[in-house]
Amino acid sequence: MPAFTPDPDTPLATLLRFQHGVISWRQARRHLSESAVHHRVVSGRWRRMHLGVYLTYSGPVTRIQRWWIASLAVGNGRPALLAGPTALRLHGLRVPEVTQPVHLLLPAHLTDRDPPPGVVVHRTRRLSREDACLDMSPPCTTAARSLVDAAQWAFDDAAAISMVAATFQQRLVTLDQVRTVLGASRRVRRRSVIEAAVADAGGGSESAYEIEFVRLCRLAGLPAPSRQAVRRDRSGRNRYRDVFFDPWQVQVEIDGSQHMEARGWFADMRSGNEIAISGVRLLRFPGWAVRHRPDEVIADVRAALEAAGWRGGSPATPSRRAA
Repeated sequence: MPAFTPDPDTPLATLLRFQHGVISWRQARRHLSESAVHHRVVSGRWRRMHLGVYLTYSGPVTRIQRWWIASLAVGNGRPALLAGPTALRLHGLRVPEVTQPVHLLLPAHLTDRDPPPGVVVHRTRRLSREDACLDMSPPCTTAARSLVDAAQWAFDDAAAISMVAATFQQRLVTLDQVRTVLGASRRVRRRSVIEAAVADAGGGSESAYEIEFVRLCRLAGLPAPSRQAVRRDRSGRNRYRDVFFDPWQVQVEIDGSQHMEARGWFADMRSGNEIAISGVRLLRFPGWAVRHRPDEVIADVRAALEAAGWRGGSPATPSRRAA
């Protein structure tokens, strides 16, 4: 139960509802005297969570409250913007529930004094009002700006591609939105990787493995496939092809870990039988092979296309590092 419940019609009550019970000293002093704030802290009705940041009731601290504490602490009493992967989670990105740093973005001319543990502060020279969602709780960067930043800050290219794929797959951004952010930014770390991943994800590739596979095909000089194309099986149901080389009737399926489960394995076998009955050449690869054995994957795809009548060139097969 809340330890302090102001009149529900007061500005202070409205602020506390919006900020999930978290408030800074700077904000509290707009509504209460210095002695009133001090009394609530000393009496234990408010808990000090960081220098000048308080939680106004007892009980476990929620994830949203942790974000608010970080935001007000880094903003020196005013909300700083959640950004990158943290902002994407606020926008609805579903990711495994593991301990992750809280990412915040500040204009380059501002400084933070002492961010809480587990908080990463980034600075930028380009932060417009169009990049901010000030009505969200806590305020954060837009989904498109958050995605570009998350991909820049990712540990490596593979992690950046995975972030792009997941964000597009969960329909949090559109191709135009992300391209607008990229176009407005002169300096973007790993720009070429992000632009290629965005183009592929926006074109229909729905997993990081599919995006990486399409990039490998492009660098190997293979024809451009369609992604997530629809076919109708014998029962009349629509089925989605991961990757399809239409003129040559070659289909590539890229399997993630879910395909190793017993039920999924048999369902995939039935689906493969349907494809073979229709006269399509089907190749299947586990996702790890696309990432760690690209030479073998591309060699098999090239052989299938040539067997189906494709007469393209034979440039050197790219390694994963080149991709």
